[in-house]
Amino acid sequence: MTDHQNANLYALLSRRFHDRRDTVAIETPVGKRLTYADVERESARFANRLVALGARSGDRVAVQVDKSPEALCLYLGCLRAGLIYLPLNSGYPVRELEHFFRDAEPRMVVCRPQDRDMVGGLAGRCGVDSVSTLGDAGDGSLMELPAPGDAFDTVVSGDDDIAAILYTSGTTGKPKGAALSHRNLGSNAVTLHAAWGFGAGDVLLHALPLFHTHGLFVACHCSLLNATPMLLLPKFDPRQVIDLLPRASVFMGVPTFYTRLLTDSDFGRAQCANMRLFVSGSAPLLEQTHDEFLKRTGHTILERYGMTECGMSTSNPLDGERKAGTVGLPLPGVSLRIVDDAGNAVATGEIGQIEFRGPNVFQGYWRNFDKTAEEFTQDGYFRSGDLGTFDEDGYISIVGRDKDLIISGGFNVYPKEVELCIDGLDGVSESAVIGVPDADFGERVTAVVVPEADEPGEEAIITALRPLLAAYKLPKKVTFVDALPRNAMGKVQKNILRERFTKR
Repeated sequence: MTDHQNANLYALLSRRFHDRRDTVAIETPVGKRLTYADVERESARFANRLVALGARSGDRVAVQVDKSPEALCLYLGCLRAGLIYLPLNSGYPVRELEHFFRDAEPRMVVCRPQDRDMVGGLAGRCGVDSVSTLGDAGDGSLMELPAPGDAFDTVVSGDDDIAAILYTSGTTGKPKGAALSHRNLGSNAVTLHAAWGFGAGDVLLHALPLFHTHGLFVACHCSLLNATPMLLLPKFDPRQVIDLLPRASVFMGVPTFYTRLLTDSDFGRAQCANMRLFVSGSAPLLEQTHDEFLKRTGHTILERYGMTECGMSTSNPLDGERKAGTVGLPLPGVSLRIVDDAGNAVATGEIGQIEFRGPNVFQGYWRNFDKTAEEFTQDGYFRSGDLGTFDEDGYISIVGRDKDLIISGGFNVYPKEVELCIDGLDGVSESAVIGVPDADFGERVTAVVVPEADEPGEEAIITALRPLLAAYKLPKKVTFVDALPRNAMGKVQKNILRERFTKR
């Protein structure tokens, strides 16, 4: 079977690697460079190492490591070996990791060297077979296995075989694993590569994390399909980005990236002279940011819309009007509709629920058939939970969410998950968590707490939450009230809380 017949995502991504073996694939700020020949070799080595440790096609590999070229090659190695890649935010505490380990049942876990004892103990309690680190040889590192071999025959995968599981929280407070197939990821990569006009001269400046859809799939897949260089920053640093922009042609970020770049007086047209495309997503981009960026740089940010369960579904056009405040048009192959509560299409300009169907839409939630069935319509459309409108030109605007989701700095925060942690603390009667507009983060997580007899205090609550939640989920503000507003059915009226605390 040729690579063109193999649905394995690595077979798709690597089709141009051989012809561009000497081209730089990944470069870091400290001068480390991997060519496409290096990427082929290192991903083969990782595949061989994982197989030597007992991993077999279909096994899950949970990975909680720092961003690095090795981390990206490990991901590609998992694909090559037919393993299901499970990326985890390096900020997740033990409580959250335990849920992922018990739910996904990974065969092995790869972590940072400094986390080996903590992760190893937890993995042992959860029945994980193997724990390795990603770092220098020694201390159980994947890098220390002898003579792993520089070649590996990529496993033959079917269109619907699962390539990755990404966990996304829900209204119940328990994260669900979105199972994404080789076809889901591959089709979206090909569509975006074409829609955004990637070509031979492109260089991607990569400042996103490697544990979610935007950074791992959208950004990396476009660059790898293009077989051109990627400047891989360990994290977003405005000064580093400004310094490297003259060497790049494409940059992808969340709105917070753009607001922080604009606060630097040195940032402007000179640094962006070589750029052809700025992309924004993962959270709504304010029209003010859109307009100010155009004024300062001469570039119109291209905003698009997607989610963990489906990658990207819409995009403003590369050639054509990019409308501020919209996420553009449905991508080729994606059928998107906006409907009312009865499932009927709404008129132009009317608000409704966004639903879509296409090859990019995930297979379902990992081992959660009931939730999967609940989120799909009878005719196969995925209920996004977002509210939107079509304008007269077919452009889509996201106007709200019917699931109380908070998007802070590009990361999804589900209030119920935070509320469950707060409600379990001493001195708390009940709580409600809301998102309040924030110029830097888009929304900031705010907790409204009804205390018991003795108020625990804001700092005490935040301190108690730190071991329980990833840092981006922590409330930036805790406010105490005598009672939460409720409707006649007893449901907390978060809209009232948002109005009240937005005015402050």
